[in-house]
Amino acid sequence: MLRIMVADDHEIVRKGVRDLIESHVGWEVCGEAADGQRALEIALNQSPDIAILDISLPLLNGIALTRRLRHDLPSVRVLLFTMHDDDETVSSGLAAGARGYLLKTDSELDLEAAISALGANRPYFSPSVSDLLLETVVHGRTPGRLESFSLRELEVAQLIAEGNSNKKIARLLGISIKTVETHRAAAMRKAGVHSGPEFVRFAVKHNLIQV
Repeated sequence: MLRIMVADDHEIVRKGVRDLIESHVGWEVCGEAADGQRALEIALNQSPDIAILDISLPLLNGIALTRRLRHDLPSVRVLLFTMHDDDETVSSGLAAGARGYLLKTDSELDLEAAISALGANRPYFSPSVSDLLLETVVHGRTPGRLESFSLRELEVAQLIAEGNSNKKIARLLGISIKTVETHRAAAMRKAGVHSGPEFVRFAVKHNLIQV
């Protein structure tokens, strides 16, 4: 049985993915989440074979979550299922450890093919992503800005951009306020910004949060 977790903050998307999975013999949904923190909890508890993740997840975005899963549950194969097809987001997702990258504009047949491929431990990419990978092989690539962030800096950066106070971030992540301040300073330095509004604009541009 292929056990699959689905994380997307839109219920209608989760339902569509769940219906496709449940219509396929030998596949089952072992958990659903509407935010990244809950998805991480489910993954640690259920150890799914495949995790289908949106990138724009609240609390812990899909790229940061992919990094966590690669570190904590390296056997989980991540399929990023998103509307974001810009070069930097794709590159950051694959660098984080995703084994597949599918656009929400692709068909149900593509989603089924992607799940089948990851279930057989093969990668799967949308055609536009395959073109990007070919360009990368031929011409090389410049690492995305988010790749310079540590995992904890990514987590703190997203929570800051979502409007949380240092105190609340410390509580959510189980770290001290001083540690939050240290990660906040590092994230803003790496983002090349000096104020809260500038950092929010950076977060939106790089899909750390959605508006």
